[in-house]
Amino acid sequence: MSADSSPLVGSTPASYGTLTIGTSLDPLNSSFSSVRLSGYCGSPWRVVGYYVVVWVMAGIPLLLFWWKPAWGVWLRLQPCTLARAETLVIEIRDKEDSSWQLYTVQVQTEAISEGSLELPPQTQAEDGCSQVAVGAVPEGAWKDTAQLHRNEEAVSGQQQVLRYYLFQGRRYIWIETQQAFCQVSLLDHGRTCDDIHHSRSGLSLRDQTVRKTIYGPNVISVPVKSYPQLLVDEALNPYYGFQAFSIGLWLADHYYWYALCIFLISSISICLSLYKTRKQSQTLRDMVKLSMQVCVCRPGGEKEWVDSSELVPGDCMMLPQEGGLMPCDAALVAGECMVNESSLTGESIPVLKTALLEGPVPYCPETHRRHTLFCGTLILQARAFIGPHVLAVVTRTGFCTAKGGLVSSILHPRPIKFKFYKHSMKFVAALSVLALLGTIYSVFILYRNRVPVNEIVIRALDLVTVVVPPALPAAMTVCTLYAQSRLQRRGIFCIHPLRINLGGKVRLVCFDKVMEEGPAADSAFGTQVLTVMRPPVPDSQLQGMEEPPPPVSILSRFPFSSTLQRMNVVVAWLGATQPEAYVKGSPELVAGLCNPETVPTNFAQMLQSYTAAGYRVVALAGKPLPIAPSLEAAQQLTRDTVEHELSLLGLLVMRNLLKPQTTPVIQALRKTGIRTVMVTGDNLQTAITVAQSCGMVGAQEHLLIIHATPPERGQPASLEFLPVESSVAVNGPKDPDQAASYILEPEPRSSHLALSGLTFGVLMKHFPRLLPKVLVQGTVFARMAPEQKTELVCELQKLQYCVGMCGDGANDCGALKAADVGISLSQAEASVVSPFTSSVANIECVPMVIREGRCSLDTSFSVFKYMALYSLTQFMSVLILYTINTNLGDMQFLAIDLVITTTVAVLMSRTGPALALGRARPPGALISVPVLSSLLLQVALVAGVQLGGYFLTVAQPWFVPLNRTVPAPDNLPNYENTVVFSVSSFQYLILAAAVSKGAPFRRPLYTNVPFLVTLVLLGSILVGLLLAPGLLRGPLMLRNIADTCFKLLLLGLVAFNFVGAFMLESVLDQCLPVCLRWLWPKRASKKRFKQLEAELVEQPWPPPTGSRQ
Repeated sequence: MSADSSPLVGSTPASYGTLTIGTSLDPLNSSFSSVRLSGYCGSPWRVVGYYVVVWVMAGIPLLLFWWKPAWGVWLRLQPCTLARAETLVIEIRDKEDSSWQLYTVQVQTEAISEGSLELPPQTQAEDGCSQVAVGAVPEGAWKDTAQLHRNEEAVSGQQQVLRYYLFQGRRYIWIETQQAFCQVSLLDHGRTCDDIHHSRSGLSLRDQTVRKTIYGPNVISVPVKSYPQLLVDEALNPYYGFQAFSIGLWLADHYYWYALCIFLISSISICLSLYKTRKQSQTLRDMVKLSMQVCVCRPGGEKEWVDSSELVPGDCMMLPQEGGLMPCDAALVAGECMVNESSLTGESIPVLKTALLEGPVPYCPETHRRHTLFCGTLILQARAFIGPHVLAVVTRTGFCTAKGGLVSSILHPRPIKFKFYKHSMKFVAALSVLALLGTIYSVFILYRNRVPVNEIVIRALDLVTVVVPPALPAAMTVCTLYAQSRLQRRGIFCIHPLRINLGGKVRLVCFDKVMEEGPAADSAFGTQVLTVMRPPVPDSQLQGMEEPPPPVSILSRFPFSSTLQRMNVVVAWLGATQPEAYVKGSPELVAGLCNPETVPTNFAQMLQSYTAAGYRVVALAGKPLPIAPSLEAAQQLTRDTVEHELSLLGLLVMRNLLKPQTTPVIQALRKTGIRTVMVTGDNLQTAITVAQSCGMVGAQEHLLIIHATPPERGQPASLEFLPVESSVAVNGPKDPDQAASYILEPEPRSSHLALSGLTFGVLMKHFPRLLPKVLVQGTVFARMAPEQKTELVCELQKLQYCVGMCGDGANDCGALKAADVGISLSQAEASVVSPFTSSVANIECVPMVIREGRCSLDTSFSVFKYMALYSLTQFMSVLILYTINTNLGDMQFLAIDLVITTTVAVLMSRTGPALALGRARPPGALISVPVLSSLLLQVALVAGVQLGGYFLTVAQPWFVPLNRTVPAPDNLPNYENTVVFSVSSFQYLILAAAVSKGAPFRRPLYTNVPFLVTLVLLGSILVGLLLAPGLLRGPLMLRNIADTCFKLLLLGLVAFNFVGAFMLESVLDQCLPVCLRWLWPKRASKKRFKQLEAELVEQPWPPPTGSRQ
C-alpha cells in the first residue's frame, strides 16, 4: 500500500489517492483532520496465498481479519489506482489524535441510462472542508461537466456505470475526468439562487430516475441487526473470545463448577447486551424513520404524488397548508412557512421561513438558513401569497441532510482521547508480559516436579487467565454506570457514559446562557397581505379612555439574521397610501443604516449608559416607502432598498436578570481553579456587565477590551487595547485619530480580556500568533455567531484545555458537540448532539457534572488498581502453590472470583461524589509514580504475608507435607493450600478497603453502606471459616487445623496486613508528593495553555491600554 504524506489536496498526489479533509467548523459534518484513501483489486496469486495461510493456521487468521479487516485486504488483494479499485481502505485521523483508524469499504457499481454530473468551479464545501478524494491522474481544475465512468462493456451498450461507495451513511461517487471520489452532496454546491428558482418546474421522470441512481434513496437508515448477527459480533469480541478460551482451559483442568458459573454469567451478559443493543438500534430507527407521500411538480404543470424516499435534489415539492414533517432539506421558493426546528436546534420558538430571493449568489443552506426547510423539522403552517402553492426545491437528501448529519454523529461518535484509557491498555499489556514470565517460571517448576507435559501446558496457560483479569472491562463499566444513574436522578441525562470521566478533567467552561428572559387573517384591507397583526384587546376598565390602535397588515419580511444582526418588515396601515418599513436589530448596525441627521449626537453615550447598566438594547428605525401598498409591489423590494436612508426611531431597552443560581456557581468554579468564559451573541458591554455581576470578572480585577480593525483602504489589520470605562472601547472607534488620541496611564497587566465576534474573526485570520495569548486571558466573547462559538471551543482545545460548554442548544449545537463535555439546557431532540442534557434550565448542572466526573475518574482508578491487585494476589498464590505442585481448588476459585472479588468490585463503585468541589483534580495518567508505587508496595506486602503464612505452616510440629507426586486437584486438601487460600481471601477484602479512599473526590467510605456491610459480612464469614470451618470445609476442600493458637496467629498476620495496607496508602498520599517535589523539582508543564500562562507572567501582554498594534 502506498501512503501519502501530503497534508492538503492539490499537493503532489499519492500513487493511489488521498482524501484530506480540513478541520470542519461543524462537528456534525466531520471531526476528521485528514483521511487517506487506498485502492485494492483482486489478485489470483494473493487469493491462493490467503487461503493457504488460513488453512495452515487452522482458521485463526479469519478471527484476526474479523477484528482487523484491513489486514485481510492487504493480504488478499493488491494495490491499484482508485479508478480500478474494487475495495478501499480508508485511514482516518481525528483532529485531536495522531493515530489512524482503518476502515474497509467495497466499491459498488450501478448502470444508468445516460447523464452527466455538473460540478461547481470550486472544490470547497460551505463548511470549509474539502470533500474530494484525489486520484492518480488529477487535473488542475474542475471542468463544467465530468462524464461518468465507462467500462468496455458499457461503451458497447451505450450505458454508463456509476461507481460509488458508502461510508458512515454518506455516498461518494467516482468522477472519471477528475480521477476522484467525491461526496455526492458536493455536486450541488455550485448552484446559485437563480438555479434553485429555475427548478420550480420540477424534474422529468427520466431526470428523476438518473438522479435517484446517483444520489440514492432519500432515507436515513439505521441498521438493526438480527439476533444471530449480533450474537456473532458479540461472541467474536476479544473479551468474550478470551472468556471462551479460559472456559475451555478450566474444563480441561477439571474446574467444572467454576467453568459452568463463568459460562452462565457470560451467557447472561451476552443476552442482556444483545437485547439492549437491538432495542437501542430499534429506538433510534423508529425515531428517525420518516416515510410519507409528497406532491411534486413535473414539467408542463403536472403533479405527481410520490413516496418521500423517491425524492432527489432538484425535485420541486408542493407543501400542504396544514404543514407536516419535512422529509428532506429544501429551499423555499414560493410562499412562507412557520417551522418548529426544535428537533435540530433545540429552540422551541417557531421560526418564520420566507422565500429565497433570486440572484446569482451561490446557495448555501447555512447562509440562507431563513429560506431553507431542514429535514426532520415540523412545518406548523404554510402560506402561499404569490401563486396558488407553497413550493420548495429539494437540495439535499438522506444522510446529506441536516438530520442525516445528526444521526450520523450518533451512529459514529468521535473517538475519545483520554490518557487514562490509553494507559489502561498499556497496563493490561504489562500484565500480559508478567503472565508470560510467570508461565515460563511455572513451566520450569512443573517440569522439575515431573508433571506430565499436557498438565504443564494446561497449568501454564491457566496462569494467563489468572494474571489478566477477564472481568476488568465489566468492572470499569460499572463505575460510569453508577455515575450515570446518579446524574439521571438529578435530572441530568448522559448518552455518552465515557464522557463522564472527562468531566473530572475540565479546566475551562464556556457559558452561553446565564440570564433569564397570535396572528389572525382579516379581509378588512380588501387586498392580499401576508398576515394581519391586531393589538391586544384593552382591559374592560380602560375601555373608553383611549381609542385602540388600528390593525396593521404585513406585506413583506426580511427575517432576523445572526450574520446581519437585524430584521426588517414592510407594513401597511388601514387606509394608508404607501407602506412603511421598520427595522430592529443591533444598535451599532442599525444606527449605521440611518440618516445621520436622525441619529442624536449623544447616541453612543446613551447606548453606553444602558449597556453598562446590564440592559439589553435593540435599536428601532423606519421610513415610508414610495410604492403602492400592495403585496406584489412589496415583494419586489430588496433588503438594501428597505434599509437605505432609515430614520432612527429610538431604543428598546430590556432588563437582563441574572438567574439566582448563576453567581454561586461561577464563584464556586473560580475558587476551584476552573476558568469560566462567557460566549454570547449579546452586545459587548452588556456581556461585560453581566460577567462582572456574576463574578466572572471580580470587582478588583482589571479587564481590557480588544478591538480589531480589518484591513481596509490599503491599511493593514490593527488591534487596539482599551479600558472598559471608555465608550469608544464599547462601540468601536469610527475615527482612527480619535482612538489614537485616547491615552491612559499605564496600569498593571489585565487578567481578563473581552472582545467581539468581529475581533475574534480578525484575530483568527490576521493575528494567529496572538490568538493563543488572547484565549488564555479571554473571559468575555460577545456578538459571537454560532460557527464562531464552535471555532472558539476548537481553538481552546488546541491549547490542551479540557473544555466544557453549557448552552441551550438554540445556536450552539456545534459548540456543544465539539466540547469535551457539552451540557445542553434543552430537552429537545437536538440535544442528542450533546453528551449531557439537563432537565433544569440553569447552570447548577455544571458543578454536578464535574463532581460526578471527578468521582467517577477517581473510582475508575481505584477499581483498576483493585482488579490489578486482585490478579497479582491470586498470581502470587498460584505461583506459591505451583512451586509445591498443588493449586487452588475449583470451589476456591469460585469463592474468590465470584463471591468475594466480583461483589466487592461492583459495590465499591457506589460511593457518591464529594459534596463540594476542591482545587485538586484526579490524575489522568494511570502509569505514574504514585499509582505504580502503590501497586508495587501492596504486591510486596501481599507476597510477604502469603509467604509468611506458608513458612509459619511448614514450621509447625503437626505439619504434614503434601504428596508432590500427585498433581492438583488430586492432592487436595492439604495444609499449604488451606493456609494460602485463607490468608489470600482476607487480602482481597483488605485491598478493596485500602484503595477505596473518600476525600477529596468521593464521600467517606462509611457512606457506602452496602459496600461496608459486604466487607463486614464477608470478613466475618472468613473469620468463621478459619476458626470453625464446619460444613464449608468439604466443598472448599480445606484441611482441618486443630491448633487454635496457630489460627489466631494467622488472624494476627491478617491484621498486620490490614494495618500495613492502610499505612502504605496513607504514607504514599501524604509523603510521596513531597518526596517527588524534593527529588525532581517541578518541570515546565507540557500543556500549551500552562506554558503560555508562564510566559505571560514573565512578559506581560497585552501592552498598556490605549495602545495599538
